[in-house]
Amino acid sequence: MYTFILVIHILACVSLILIVLLQAGKGSGISGLFGGGGSDQLFSAPTGMAFIKKVTIAMAIIFMLTSLVLTVMTSRRNMSTVTGQIPTIPISAPQGQ
Repeated sequence: MYTFILVIHILACVSLILIVLLQAGKGSGISGLFGGGGSDQLFSAPTGMAFIKKVTIAMAIIFMLTSLVLTVMTSRRNMSTVTGQIPTIPISAPQGQ
């Protein structure tokens, strides 16, 4: 079960990266910074990018859920973390003191 969720998580990560890269920018230059000329206005007609936005939201939700499930499963199995596997180097006091 853990491996299955991990595979779904990795696929969601890659898909989310690709989908975000496919999206067009909202504003151009400084005019987009202050809300002028944006493509996502309140009373504008729907654009063709609505499907990509919905897929992005779905992938983000899948990513968050699988992250939470993997965290809970890891803590219940008492699995070590990646950083917990790094050997520690003892630090001694400086020689002059």
